[in-house]
Amino acid sequence: MNITKYEVVFESFTERHFIKTFARKYKSAWDLTYSFLVEEFGVFDVLFNKNMAQTIIDSADIKICKTEFKISGTQESRHGSGNRCIVAIHKNINRVSVLLVYHKNDLTGSNETASWKNLVRDNYPEYSGIL
Repeated sequence: MNITKYEVVFESFTERHFIKTFARKYKSAWDLTYSFLVEEFGVFDVLFNKNMAQTIIDSADIKICKTEFKISGTQESRHGSGNRCIVAIHKNINRVSVLLVYHKNDLTGSNETASWKNLVRDNYPEYSGIL
């Protein structure tokens, strides 16, 4: 099996917003979780093979995906934690851009998908055309 290696970039919007909450709440456990996310996203195709990532949109150059994660050292499962990442996989340059890292309760409104899509549209104009 051929596995693509990706460069992983956490975008500044996600660094400034929701990640600050995780870092304050979980302290050193967040640092370890962050490292695991970078490692996992570096071989993102493995997440598809294990049904741990969901493709939301697949355009010619970019794939928008959603995945769940757990905080290192906690007893919660990935799914049960309520923690999510929205990423853009740039197929042509082998880069994973982490657009959002959030807990489902961080988003307002009754529809989680609509809420994160609006956040992406409002803060990442380069993706608004494919959402």
